[in-house]
Amino acid sequence: MQMIGLGLAVALALVHAVLPQVNIAAVIPVRRCFSFAGGVSIGFIFLSVLPTLGRSQTRLDQAAIALLQPLENPIYLLALLGLTVFYGIDRLVLTAPRYSRTSQAMNRASQLVFWIHISAYAMLNAIFGYMLLGLSNHNLGQYLLYFVAVALHFLIIDRGLRSHHPILYDRQGRWLLSGALLAGAIAGAVAELSETAIALLWSFLAGSTLLNILKRELPDAQKSCFWSFLAGATLYAGLLWLS
Repeated sequence: MQMIGLGLAVALALVHAVLPQVNIAAVIPVRRCFSFAGGVSIGFIFLSVLPTLGRSQTRLDQAAIALLQPLENPIYLLALLGLTVFYGIDRLVLTAPRYSRTSQAMNRASQLVFWIHISAYAMLNAIFGYMLLGLSNHNLGQYLLYFVAVALHFLIIDRGLRSHHPILYDRQGRWLLSGALLAGAIAGAVAELSETAIALLWSFLAGSTLLNILKRELPDAQKSCFWSFLAGATLYAGLLWLS
């Protein structure tokens, strides 16, 4: 199963490296594509991520770790922290100056924001990559379903990052995200963290993922297609049940 995890990490890295250059809108209408992806992502959150957080919290309660005992529901607190951190980063990006071909001062500020933005997502990708190697109790169908959900998530993340940093993302950002994902997968192959550490990492990842899905992957009503959204959510739920 470890080889499957590494293979999926390579495939997900290609999503960042190659798909941003593909004009998907020429094949599938944008509103249908992103509504479908939003449906799959919401299914992923409610049927995979949130139940995992609940199980992680139960394991932490049973472990009775002294450092975490003063905190109530530390898993959910970390998820809240992940959501808050990435909301703050998004606000920073929205208020920062854009890259300019003429203003050096504006470019320095824009590049600093870009590196903050891309470093945060590179950290998430490294965690995603590590988690791929931790799915040892999953069968092949569940691996593939996880891959599809995360690939659609990455596709929309790429679109958002390119809209904020069109030049810098194509030059450097997509390669850094691909490299971080592979680095996380390699780390998962050679080093094994404790269940507690994995649970804490997963909860932070879940909070940030929840924000990204609610903010980026649920299009505005005028730009969305309900039936495509419903198809994505239903398909994910059905395939998860069958797997």
